[in-house]
Amino acid sequence: MRPDSLRGPDAGTLLVRALRAQAMAASVVIAVRSIATRPWASATFIGAGHRIAVEAEPGESFDRWIATIPESEWIIRGHLVADLIVDRIILNGGNASVSISILTIEDTEPS
Repeated sequence: MRPDSLRGPDAGTLLVRALRAQAMAASVVIAVRSIATRPWASATFIGAGHRIAVEAEPGESFDRWIATIPESEWIIRGHLVADLIVDRIILNGGNASVSISILTIEDTEPS
């Protein structure tokens, strides 16, 4: 087994990168305000629950992007996105605060 420092970025970091890339592709600039990760397990899977808070400027591009992210394909090295829910969107003037919950499970398939 490799030491943690050699494994590369964790699922939370990879999710933030993927969110930024998808937002950029939709012409939406986001600012990640926080990320919280907690271990998760079921009888057959292990993974993590993630809550990510982002801010963006509301508008048509933002509306399209936020509507599509739950159904988007997420490619996260070593992990599968099992569930993604946009929990909350708060519009405050020229700013949208968004809370996103994501469940990842470790991909145990050999590469």
